[in-house]
Amino acid sequence: MKRLYFLSPSLHATSSIVEELHQYRIQDRHIHVVGNDHAGLVENHLHEASVLQTSDIIPAAERGAAAGVTTGLLAGLIAVSFPPAGFVLGGGAVLGLTLFGAGFGAWASSMIGISIPNKTVEQYEAAIAAGQFLVMVDVPKADQPRVTDLIKKHHPGASIENVDIGIS
Repeated sequence: MKRLYFLSPSLHATSSIVEELHQYRIQDRHIHVVGNDHAGLVENHLHEASVLQTSDIIPAAERGAAAGVTTGLLAGLIAVSFPPAGFVLGGGAVLGLTLFGAGFGAWASSMIGISIPNKTVEQYEAAIAAGQFLVMVDVPKADQPRVTDLIKKHHPGASIENVDIGIS
């Protein structure tokens, strides 16, 4: 999937674009809006972006899990090769330490990632502070040109950035 990022100048324009996206059968779970007017977003029934979209939590958890798997596997292999006195360790120890490493790495990294803003969203902070709204739309790669044309129809000056987010 692709995530399209673009700025909308007003709450009214954002509502209009979201309604048209709904008509193209794009569900709310694929539309995320960031803006300073929380009450306006709620009042207009716009799906406000959560911490999953506005922070680095998902990429951080992925990196942490990868590092944890590597560390856990290495620790498991060392523990099996050089077992503590009186213990006989096998494949279960390797598997257990690998899974523990993955879980711990993902958890620890996500705790850090939640406090780091998403790099793409961060580029739009000044515009959001000035009263514009950042709209993020997740679309299948095949539908990207159609949705881009739809957005440009409503907001010809929109600069649409797309990022491959790899979800289905």
